[in-house]
Amino acid sequence: MKLATWNVNSLKVRLPQVLQWLADKPVDVLCLQETKLTDDKFPVAEIEAAGYQVAFTGQKTYNGVAILSRHPMTNIVKGNPHFEDEQQRLISASIDGIRVICAYIPNGQAVDSDKYQYKLRWLQGLQRWLGEELTAHEQLALLGDYNIAPEDRDVHDPVAWQGSVLVSPPEREAFRQLQALNLKDAFRLFEQPEKLFSWWDYRQMAFRRNMGLRIDHILLSPRLAARCTACEIDKVPRKWEQPSDHTPVVATIV
Repeated sequence: MKLATWNVNSLKVRLPQVLQWLADKPVDVLCLQETKLTDDKFPVAEIEAAGYQVAFTGQKTYNGVAILSRHPMTNIVKGNPHFEDEQQRLISASIDGIRVICAYIPNGQAVDSDKYQYKLRWLQGLQRWLGEELTAHEQLALLGDYNIAPEDRDVHDPVAWQGSVLVSPPEREAFRQLQALNLKDAFRLFEQPEKLFSWWDYRQMAFRRNMGLRIDHILLSPRLAARCTACEIDKVPRKWEQPSDHTPVVATIV
């Protein structure tokens, strides 16, 4: 089974690219973030025509998450029962014995902002809920845009980014607290080339210069991590016309 995550930065704009990527790389499960669509505007018919079931929760202009699956989905839950939130950032479903959670973790804007404090509270709520989910589901995968680069090697220029949002010590500590639940970073289960990232700013020719961050992650419970044989970042869609600023991350489970 192949599990993937991709922040598409507007599904209305990026739907042709999503369908093209699924045709080229027919993963079993694709978690999308920043769909930026109200539920009545979600392209259900087009996705079903591509062979996928879909569960989603969204809002106008911002946020929005979805799970696309080639297999039946059950026990679909929107949001986190431990964190009241008007922003649509979390959806989960059970697929072939795996609890799949799709998350769009807040960006945080700047370390001295209210949005940064909201991000830290959101992560605390996520950690609490995940503890319960892991008790109920031995096979669990948390996929999404975490808006956190866990280590300096996940940053193109750690000195330039030092102390900034996405790499600040409290954010990295929150990521470690998720890992302390015994969740494994699928990408780091394997030897990887240096300077592999999942996001590049649209400005400053950042993609061409590989000025990126690795902020899109797949965390796996121990039982799933033991079954994971590969995890890769697919940079191809970032090269397409009118791309998202993120690119897909794919984990293979056997």
